[in-house]
Amino acid sequence: MHCNRRSFIKTAAAGGLVWTVGPRNLVFGQSSRTAPGPVSPGCRTGKVKVARLFLGTPEGLWPKPGLDFREEMEFYRRRMDSMQDGFGDVDFPVDTLVTSAEQAAGLSTRLADVDGILIIHLSIGMMPALREILGAGKPTVVFAVPYSGHEWVQFGRLMKEPLGSKLDCILSSDTGGLALAVRPFRAIHHLRDARILNVTTRDFSGTGDAVKAKFGTAIVPCPRERLLDAYAAVSEADARREADVWIRNAEAVVEPPEADIVRSCRLALALENLLDAEGATALTIDCYGTMWNRTILLPAYPCYGFSRLNDLGWGGICESDLACAVTHALFQGLTGRPGFISDPTVDESDNRIILAHCLGSTKMDGPRGPSAPYKIRTVMERREGVVPQVEMRVGQKVTQGILVGTDRLVYFTGTIVSTPVRLENDRGCRTQIAVKVDGDVNRLWRQWAGGLHRQTVYGDIRRELGMFCRFMDIQLMNEAV
Repeated sequence: MHCNRRSFIKTAAAGGLVWTVGPRNLVFGQSSRTAPGPVSPGCRTGKVKVARLFLGTPEGLWPKPGLDFREEMEFYRRRMDSMQDGFGDVDFPVDTLVTSAEQAAGLSTRLADVDGILIIHLSIGMMPALREILGAGKPTVVFAVPYSGHEWVQFGRLMKEPLGSKLDCILSSDTGGLALAVRPFRAIHHLRDARILNVTTRDFSGTGDAVKAKFGTAIVPCPRERLLDAYAAVSEADARREADVWIRNAEAVVEPPEADIVRSCRLALALENLLDAEGATALTIDCYGTMWNRTILLPAYPCYGFSRLNDLGWGGICESDLACAVTHALFQGLTGRPGFISDPTVDESDNRIILAHCLGSTKMDGPRGPSAPYKIRTVMERREGVVPQVEMRVGQKVTQGILVGTDRLVYFTGTIVSTPVRLENDRGCRTQIAVKVDGDVNRLWRQWAGGLHRQTVYGDIRRELGMFCRFMDIQLMNEAV
């Protein structure tokens, strides 16, 4: 049913009517501001610094005598130049051929400031140089195609030695593994760059200090008054323009009146302005805690603002959930994609877990990816506020996890098998996905740790997550196996 804005206001005030809107020819969350965006999703200040080292010995007879190292190096460089999604935010301040342990030793000063070291195995005889490079104590990934050399038989043993504690290896003919190799370096860089604003009156200094010491991430307090000032600075005209785009691209507006949508959009623009002004990469609000007293103590619920930040490549985290905020930065660094916070509920009858929350993001493939369909709804349990009810992609592999403290990460993987939102399920939160668990959902709930909230990201990221945790000395546990 189509209706104009005037009739929409009347019927929405009466309650219940769904307003079906026009074609979704635009994407909400596209910023019209001139402030610089992320260098890559979740990162504001600079590119990832990777040392690219090609290791081989001229006298080596494997993979073949007289191997042309320069030709091999140019092949890999051209391949990486062509992979903009994997290397567009990467600089190579060190980029050289290493043929001896002595030459490797001479690089120690130049390796001090890199986020990680990517070693490309060219020929047999590279172990002395590799051991010397590992002495720098930097996260290091060896990429070796078949026939590179016989050293791979030693890599597993070396990784168990103290010298190899920050070493991992990818042995593959698929050069797409080169992009996989730098993802943990990107996550390390992003976490060190991250600045998370926390709008709350709670004392979180203990958590903030621990996160800063482990990852370099700054979690800083933001007073409510600072947010209210940012809201006041947004014009009504700008808020209405944002609301028009959001409404035009929705499948339907169900409960919220237009005035609530405009206020929500005004707050959303304020959150982006505040992030820019503070040089921050993510923002969280104690919306059901110290910013709540039988009603929200802000001009609007921040849910749309959080979704919009996620869609733009930043971070919007509800309920001052600092564990989710840091995990969001980690997953975003590994994948370039935002996470979906959820309140899970288990269904053992079909080995499923249902992940639900009123905060849904439409750009789960990342800022440059497609937009998911959404409706404009109220917050389910409050029957007020404004949220996007997002329909995620059935058949999509996902990974869900959470940092427990700073030295443990629990996770599981699975596949989205249904979106209860299509069934108009009236229980649970607005955005929902039912996930078939890889493993045993019974084991999952029995081993569950770290509270209710988790972050879910598109993709099976076990490999890169494992490398990151290895490099950062974090215990990684799959709860479903």
